[in-house]
Amino acid sequence: MPASTHRSPVPLSGATPEPELIARAATGDAKAFEAIMRRHNQLLYRTARSILRSDHEAEDALQEAYLRAWQALAGFRADAQLSTWLVRIVANEALGRLRRRSAEVIPLEAAMAAPDPDIQAALVAAPQQAPEHQAQRAQLRGILESRIDLLPDAFRTVFVLRAVQEMEVAEVAQALGIPESTVRTRFFRARSLLREGLASAIDMTLPDAYAFDGARCDRIVAGVLARAGTLGR
Repeated sequence: MPASTHRSPVPLSGATPEPELIARAATGDAKAFEAIMRRHNQLLYRTARSILRSDHEAEDALQEAYLRAWQALAGFRADAQLSTWLVRIVANEALGRLRRRSAEVIPLEAAMAAPDPDIQAALVAAPQQAPEHQAQRAQLRGILESRIDLLPDAFRTVFVLRAVQEMEVAEVAQALGIPESTVRTRFFRARSLLREGLASAIDMTLPDAYAFDGARCDRIVAGVLARAGTLGR
């Protein structure tokens, strides 16, 4: 990653084309890379969060992934989508953290053939105190997020990228390095598990799942730029 003190020759704006941001960031333009982070923060945070099931760990993984991406940006191939490339880096970072903490991963085949009864019960059973008809969306969102967190690992990230982030099947397949048929199968199975317990609440609250507010966005951006500075990048 080049030095972060490099200044853009022309002010950047929300309308600056992504190829220009990539070119500038690859030469060390911190403002350009900040713009890239702000454009993709929500997608990438949701990716990390879906794998790690922890807000704090997701933020930390995302910052580390951004540093790796910035360092490798000069080798980015323009024939691929930047968002897909970034998702793959973030997913690899998050999965590496799972392996390091020896988290239990439920194989796809085992989850489909003989799901854990505790997971099934938690997904299907109604909450002890279901929200009233006029309950706030925040309450429903909390229920949805807790149910998504209970999905087997093989399904969860696919579901978040497809349903929450609304990525296309081909994009998810490319980002995660799996066949499109596998994306469809995992998404169908995940949605089936959730539908039994959530019914119409899914479609109503999906846009709010794993809310990514301005404070979180600013915190991640500031963390990446600060770490880049201490590394002398």
